[in-house]
Amino acid sequence: MKKRLSKYSFGVGDRFGHQAKAQLKAIKMAKAQGIHITPVWNKSYREHEIINSHPLETRNQADLAVQELDWKNGYFVDADHVGLKTVDYFLESSDFFTLDVADFIGKRAAQSDIADFVEANKKYISKFSVPGIDGFFDITSQKLEEIAGKYLLAVQEAGCIYKHIVKDKPDSDIVIEISMDETNEPQTPVEIFFILSALAMENIPLQTIAPKFTGEFHKGVDYIGDVAKFQMEFESNLAVIRLAVEEFDLQHDLKLSIHSGSDKFSIYPVINKSLKIFDAGLHLKTAGTTWLEEVIGLAESGEDGLQLAKEIYTQAFERMEELSKPYLTVVQIVSEKLPSPESVEKWDGLTFASTLRHDLSSPLYNPSFRQLMHVGYKIAAEMGERYLVALRDNEKVIAKNVTENIFKRHIKPLFF
Repeated sequence: MKKRLSKYSFGVGDRFGHQAKAQLKAIKMAKAQGIHITPVWNKSYREHEIINSHPLETRNQADLAVQELDWKNGYFVDADHVGLKTVDYFLESSDFFTLDVADFIGKRAAQSDIADFVEANKKYISKFSVPGIDGFFDITSQKLEEIAGKYLLAVQEAGCIYKHIVKDKPDSDIVIEISMDETNEPQTPVEIFFILSALAMENIPLQTIAPKFTGEFHKGVDYIGDVAKFQMEFESNLAVIRLAVEEFDLQHDLKLSIHSGSDKFSIYPVINKSLKIFDAGLHLKTAGTTWLEEVIGLAESGEDGLQLAKEIYTQAFERMEELSKPYLTVVQIVSEKLPSPESVEKWDGLTFASTLRHDLSSPLYNPSFRQLMHVGYKIAAEMGERYLVALRDNEKVIAKNVTENIFKRHIKPLFF
């Protein structure tokens, strides 16, 4: 029997591998109230490289949390944003693979392959309608060729990665996600429909697809953009997926995935409403939220933890350009709004925690401060055992923050 996600699934990042139990506790709290969510522990090659960790450590922590909390439902460990060059690193430990093919978008496939794609989809050449979307789409052979020219090579690359994975792991033992979010322009609903056609032609049994949406999905802060426009786009994508599942014989529970989904509080209510309208599932992927809750917990735990948090900020402030470089497209740090290390040094734990915690009702909350700390996990990694000892010494305070953040700020507004 093939491994499957539940209707709702939640990607939890745990950069230092100490919060799996606290994260799973939030998932269990949701289950106790009737919302079933599959936890997926995700960590990218880049994060492993920066922290000098290994995917097996993520697997071991997830397995241990499941055992200790007596979790009887499914769970996964995600090889996050992998390509052919990095996927082997995850084969032993992962059973969820996010195939990132964004770098191939806009690169042209062979003309013969494009012609085959147009021929396979010629029945849609007309005034094409999608149930759930008002109006018609004017599909021409030229339009099909344009879509194929932009996306077909990316889909073929996903096929290559998928075939490479199943040489090592049975298809029934894995979940496949296709990621096209890290690109400049959002895909239109029509483009997603024909991307799904191409993925079906590649025989990739995907369970989730992560397109790029309108607006900015910066790390660890709220959505930046027109919420009404996002809702219209999100619902159009749900309608397109519903039709594509029938038209192309795709997995019946195929669902949208939202990457960099941490803290996108302003769009959670419209996601919740839209999912109910379409009776649809969702995979939402978070990343640095847990790392930031660790630092908040340290700041709240007493003088030693607070001093460590201040030290991380001071070094991050001094190395901002270096730390931001891998994340330039997904952070927006306004340096003029960052407090000086000298002023931070005078803060008490409550001030530090309130400046960092994503609480829009707090006058102290500072999005630039939060984003700098978000990319500053490399500083904690360089501290090595000193940082890990602090996590263990302050486990209760940190775990409480991690669980409450996931359950109260994320799961409840999204799924309840």
